[in-house]
Amino acid sequence: MFIQTEATPNPATLKFIPGRAVLDNGTMEFVSKEAAARSPLANRLFEVPGVTGVFYGSDFVTVTKDGSDWQHLKPAILGVIMEYYMSGAPLLADGDRADESHNEEFFSEADSETVATIKDLLETRIRPAVASDGGDITFRGFKDGIVYLDMKGSCAGCPSSTATLKHGIQNLLKHFLPDVVEVRPMN
Repeated sequence: MFIQTEATPNPATLKFIPGRAVLDNGTMEFVSKEAAARSPLANRLFEVPGVTGVFYGSDFVTVTKDGSDWQHLKPAILGVIMEYYMSGAPLLADGDRADESHNEEFFSEADSETVATIKDLLETRIRPAVASDGGDITFRGFKDGIVYLDMKGSCAGCPSSTATLKHGIQNLLKHFLPDVVEVRPMN
C-alpha cells in the first residue's frame, strides 16, 4: 500500500491520501482524543505525540499538529494509517455516520431562496476546491446579509483562511447574490 501526502495551505496540517475511499459521504472532524473515541483510526492518530486534529474527507485524511516537526511526525502517522487499512477495521465504531449537519442552521424563511443559492455555490464551486486542500467549509447561517460558515480540517486555523473567506468566497457570493454583504467564520 502506498499513501501519498500533500502539503496544504495550512502549515500545521498535512493531507494523507491512502488511495482508497475514506468516507462514503460527508466529512468528519476530531479535535480531541475524546472526540476521536468513535473512530479507531482517529483514536490511534491522537496517540502520536504532537497530533492535535484529524479530519476525514471522501478520499483523504488531514492531520493537524502542534509545534512539532513534520519530519518526525510524518513517518509515525503514515505507519498508523497503513496499519489501520491493513487491519480491515471499520472507520467508525458501531456504524456511526459522518457529520452531515449536527449544527443547526439559522436563516429567515424570507431568505430561503438566497440560502439555497449560497448552498449550491458552496457545494459546486467552493467545497471541491477546499477539499483539494484537505479541508471543508459548510453553511451555518445567513442573517442581515452576513453568511456564516464552518471551517474544518486544514481550513480551521489556516493562516490564509481569512483571505480565502474575504477575497475568494465573499467575492464569489457577492457576485452572484447582491444580498450578501460579508462572509464570517463560525469557529
